[in-house]
Amino acid sequence: MLTRFEHFALTSMVGAEDSPPRTNGSLCFAEEWERSAFGVALALARDGHFEWEDFRQNLIAAIGDWERVQSADAPSWNYYDQWLSALEATILQSGLATLDELSARMAAALAPADTQSA
Repeated sequence: MLTRFEHFALTSMVGAEDSPPRTNGSLCFAEEWERSAFGVALALARDGHFEWEDFRQNLIAAIGDWERVQSADAPSWNYYDQWLSALEATILQSGLATLDELSARMAAALAPADTQSA
């Protein structure tokens, strides 16, 4: 069940160039990190940390940047890679974190499990 904000956010993107991938009308995620990134963006905007439209414009820009370098049908295309780039840009623009803080968090998240517990 979606909150009113989540419903607004998703319907504002339906049919737009930044629309999330769907299968049979439902959002689809290939990896758990995609679902997490999706939820973080919605939660931060819903809680007033940034405007949804600011995130949406960063997503459109990230997709455009990728398209300028490669074609949309290239095998390396992943919508949620662009979503994550947009989320990072929006977090930096809103002052929620610095580039160093984001980099440290990403490094920690990507570190093998055995090095995270050390």
